[in-house]
Amino acid sequence: MKTNLSSQIKLERIPRRYYDPQGEIELAALTREERIYTRIFETVDAGSVYLAEQIAKVIDRSVKRKGKCVMALGAGSSTHAVYATLIKMHKAGTVDFSNVIVYNLAEFYPLIPNGPCTLDRLKDILLDHINIKPENIHSMDTEGSKEDMFQCCKAYEQSIADEGGLDLTVCEVGQLGTLGFNEPGSSNTSLCRLVLLGSDTRHNISNEYKCENVPTTAVTLGIANILSSDRVLTMAWGENRAAIIKKTVEDSANSNVPASFLQNHAHAKVVVDLPAAEDLTRISQPWKVTSCEWTDKLIRRAIVWLCGMTGKPILKLTDKDYNDWGLGELLALYGSAYNVNIKIFNDLQHTITGWPGGKPNADDTYRPERANPYPKRVIVFSPHPDDDVISMGGTLKRLVDQKHDVHVAYETSGNIAVGDEDMIRYVMLMDGIAKDFGFDTPEFIEKSKGIYDFLAQKTSGGTDSTDIRYLKTKIRQCEARIACNYIGVKPENVHFLCLPFYETGTIKKGDLTEADIKIVRDLILSVKPHQIFVAGDLADPHGTHRVCTDAVLAVIDEQKDEEWMKDCRIWMYRGAWAEWEIDHIEMAVPISPEELRFKRNSILKHQSQMENAPFLGDDDRLFWQRAEERNRGTAQLYESLGLASYEAIEAFVEYHPIRE
Repeated sequence: MKTNLSSQIKLERIPRRYYDPQGEIELAALTREERIYTRIFETVDAGSVYLAEQIAKVIDRSVKRKGKCVMALGAGSSTHAVYATLIKMHKAGTVDFSNVIVYNLAEFYPLIPNGPCTLDRLKDILLDHINIKPENIHSMDTEGSKEDMFQCCKAYEQSIADEGGLDLTVCEVGQLGTLGFNEPGSSNTSLCRLVLLGSDTRHNISNEYKCENVPTTAVTLGIANILSSDRVLTMAWGENRAAIIKKTVEDSANSNVPASFLQNHAHAKVVVDLPAAEDLTRISQPWKVTSCEWTDKLIRRAIVWLCGMTGKPILKLTDKDYNDWGLGELLALYGSAYNVNIKIFNDLQHTITGWPGGKPNADDTYRPERANPYPKRVIVFSPHPDDDVISMGGTLKRLVDQKHDVHVAYETSGNIAVGDEDMIRYVMLMDGIAKDFGFDTPEFIEKSKGIYDFLAQKTSGGTDSTDIRYLKTKIRQCEARIACNYIGVKPENVHFLCLPFYETGTIKKGDLTEADIKIVRDLILSVKPHQIFVAGDLADPHGTHRVCTDAVLAVIDEQKDEEWMKDCRIWMYRGAWAEWEIDHIEMAVPISPEELRFKRNSILKHQSQMENAPFLGDDDRLFWQRAEERNRGTAQLYESLGLASYEAIEAFVEYHPIRE
């Protein structure tokens, strides 16, 4: 059972020479936009091996030179694979930690029961598995008062100085460009200090450490401490780090991205996998730095970029435009601007369809979906009980109206996202009508009182009682049923899977198991669909979308050689957080003004997810506002390229089962 297939999704083939050039001249050309030495690897495993070998070299060199190696280590999630590789190397006898002195890069303050602790994590993922001496492990003093922290930090810095300074610092580039707990706004002269943790950082920590209680403050080595290290190795994995890696590596150093100050270090290295590198110029716009290996997707991306630079639609681009903006290679390949223009124009035109399930009895040669069979059996998998309408409400309506047999499967209850106020108004309603409707029984009265009593003593971030979780689940299910009924999905085709990994009652979620996979498998096998729609929000900040997608992809992987599965297409949509880049879009479904209003109304059926929704993220707009702006933005992009003008467009990318 493969439960991490989403991490292997590659939307295009990246030529190896872009990320692993063999010659120094080509390396210099490719990396001329990069201000820090950056290594890109195809996989996390390959990058982790490289980093572990680099750490081993520093240890060996330092011990031979002065009898010891002094390191500052971070415990962020990106470091775990590196430390796991180091443990294997230690057990194989290729690295010795007996003369290594470790300083914890950052620690939470104060440490709280059942709360996160970076030193405990460091021990768990590395230090307890190697031959480091206990007396050589150092961390910040978190026992003192806040008034004492200044002196404690100075003492910590002095301890490092007494050891001769840091030979190496190892840490990740955080989602906000953090190093340790140096939040945006940290200066390059900052030293070891007590810092306030922002809400986004605390939310990320809660997910990462799988705990509810996260301190609001922490102690961290400052940027200046890190820059004083002889060498710095940093890393980041996954597409949700791509934007911050570009800012770290290619933009000017500034305090909004603390990791960018590594540009001022002569021996700093940033190590990333391909998804984390996707926004770097040599990967995203290689024509700026080298001759390209042109693919249809890369040509499309280049032409869309050229249209943006010139302000022209595709069919008005000239030979001069191509030459002026460094895309003369395409003229050599295709003979003229007209030939390139018409190819890309037609490619994009063929992505547009008003028949997302395929148009029956039509020539489907240039359509994104096949005409037959008709009608199709369709399953739309929705991670939460509103992602279906937020992400593809217009397409969902089209599929229903065009007489396909549409099933909607809500993978999680979404109960954690229902606020107490939204829940309690239903309890108040039941209290108010209990006598009139004859259910004012002692059992009901006791349950109602228990809910009020529980809420009265509930602490911030506390776990809900079983009864409250049940009510919140039912609220979300009722809202989803109302929305599906509004769209026209048959009641018997609405499925609430309530995958067990989600049902912890807290932000902390469990791991994907066979129990989750079985629930998804049973539904898929009962329907044997011709189309599956699945969330493609792999950078979803809360992680649930990725886990839900992994559950579906695991079943698809199991069934990929079955005859019925060979006739099934899988389409990935994106939700409230991002949209597909136009070079990847393979199906674009236009939405009229009336359909967009219909989509908005279907989203509004989810009343608990309006103003009081707890997980709106750092975007103040409501979900319907985000969805409309994103869909209109896609339509405006198509229009600016010279294609038809639509009110809005929902976009999809086809997923192909991974074959060994």
